[in-house]
Amino acid sequence: MPSTPREEIRRRIEKLQSLMAASALDGALVVQRADLFYLSGTGQDAHLFVPLEGAPLLLVRKNFHRAAAESPLENVVPLKSLSELKNAVLFHFGAEPKALGMELDVLPVNNFRLYQELFSDLEIKDVSPLIKEMRMIKSPYELGLIRRAAAMNHEMFEAIPGILKDGMTEIEFSGLVEAFYRGRGHQGLVRVRTFNQEVFYGHIMSGPSLAVPSCSVGPTGGPGPHPSMPQGAGFRKIRRHEPIQVDYVGVIEGYIVDQARTFFMGEPPGEFLKIHEIALKIQNSIAEEGVPGVPAERLYETALTIAHDAGLSEGFLGYPQPVPFVGHGVGLELDELPVVGRRSPHILEEGMVIALEPKFILPGRGLAGIENTFVVTQTGMEKLTRPDDAIKALP
Repeated sequence: MPSTPREEIRRRIEKLQSLMAASALDGALVVQRADLFYLSGTGQDAHLFVPLEGAPLLLVRKNFHRAAAESPLENVVPLKSLSELKNAVLFHFGAEPKALGMELDVLPVNNFRLYQELFSDLEIKDVSPLIKEMRMIKSPYELGLIRRAAAMNHEMFEAIPGILKDGMTEIEFSGLVEAFYRGRGHQGLVRVRTFNQEVFYGHIMSGPSLAVPSCSVGPTGGPGPHPSMPQGAGFRKIRRHEPIQVDYVGVIEGYIVDQARTFFMGEPPGEFLKIHEIALKIQNSIAEEGVPGVPAERLYETALTIAHDAGLSEGFLGYPQPVPFVGHGVGLELDELPVVGRRSPHILEEGMVIALEPKFILPGRGLAGIENTFVVTQTGMEKLTRPDDAIKALP
């Protein structure tokens, strides 16, 4: 039985076709897994051909029987080898398309050359901007799954006091949190579209580890367990009276929420409490201002102004290299559009789902800040992730 409703897939295909018509594309060949799942309902090894008009064709290399059962599409056929791909597309299309869209933002060069040789008589254009534009706006069905992911994260954060023990290492703590997640349906993998970016559940770090810069595109990174995985939890022991941040990604049936909370074993120092309040002021100001029609860049400027007025510009959104955004879209991938950042071209629309993360790095001491996932509504941003935003003091 398909997990994604037939009507949901139909609406997505029709939306892509309307965008293709406005972009002079005769068809699209979708291969990236998140996009493929979004448009076909299966994550099997397959090519989805979407013509400008009419029903799409799903050509499956492995596993055909699973794809046929998982996808609500009517035209699902096996593909024994790539050499058969062109003839199958042309037969389904009825004529050779002149311009074919592919996801050139993620397609490896060698693969692109292979498709270029296979479809030598036509122009291959980038269809990824159209797909990413579609995926910015979440349907009620998608929002239902995102709310379920938020509910799972609520359970996880409520369980932290019973999991975290004095003397644990960061990596031991993270393993127990991840086991809690898995027992409640977390798929494990967190999909990231940006080249060479990897995420394993998220980041759990403590004390000075929170201020260790890394290759992560976010404002925090941490040392990680080894230079081969240079972000997230390491082998440092968690100590009392220092910040412990759990910045983890909940996933239900592919759909993501991104959320961070700070804990202390013992009473938090006053400095962290004061900076945390500034982070909440930034978050809440953006959420109130973030209605449909507002430029995303304006919300970023609001964040910078509040940080500056509080005398906290240095270390805001990273140190020594701050990231140029305070929020990012989430959905099937952690780094979707829109971006709430410098020179963002995006205008807020109802149904956008955005993780806001105003965070302040305190070199050598840690971090103060918050992250929550919101959905844009007509009256502002609705916070989907719970519990409350306060720093939690544990015994």
